[in-house]
Amino acid sequence: MSKRPEIGDIVEISLPESGTGYAQYTHKHKQYGALLRVFQVREKVDELAELLNVPHQFTTFFPLTAAVNREIVSIAGNFPVQEEFKTFPTFRAGVANQSGVVEVWWLWDGENEERVGKLSPDQMQYPIRGVINDTLLIERICSGWQG
Repeated sequence: MSKRPEIGDIVEISLPESGTGYAQYTHKHKQYGALLRVFQVREKVDELAELLNVPHQFTTFFPLTAAVNREIVSIAGNFPVQEEFKTFPTFRAGVANQSGVVEVWWLWDGENEERVGKLSPDQMQYPIRGVINDTLLIERICSGWQG
């Protein structure tokens, strides 16, 4: 029987060397799927509610239903999404040139995309639009990636 994740679910992610990562499923997008807010935690917590006070490390789209059904990640509990995270975030996107530099950036709010060229320092903090797999999710959690 397959489990359908629900908004607010706390996702538990097994990390190498007995670590545990956590994320919260905050939004579902019709094209990109589940949006996760990944917490800055790399060890098992006693009380899941503690996570709501932990800063988040990054936000990303992830194929959550498939990962739950394949037992790559598990649902550990559910808490309402905090008010400050209920609004769908703005993402940045761009194509890198041959030297790996993005010269033209686009901002996307989940529905509309706007070409902005160069990003302001604040806009550079926006998450990068894209769907990542479990391997990259674990790698980014373990490396402390903030993208």
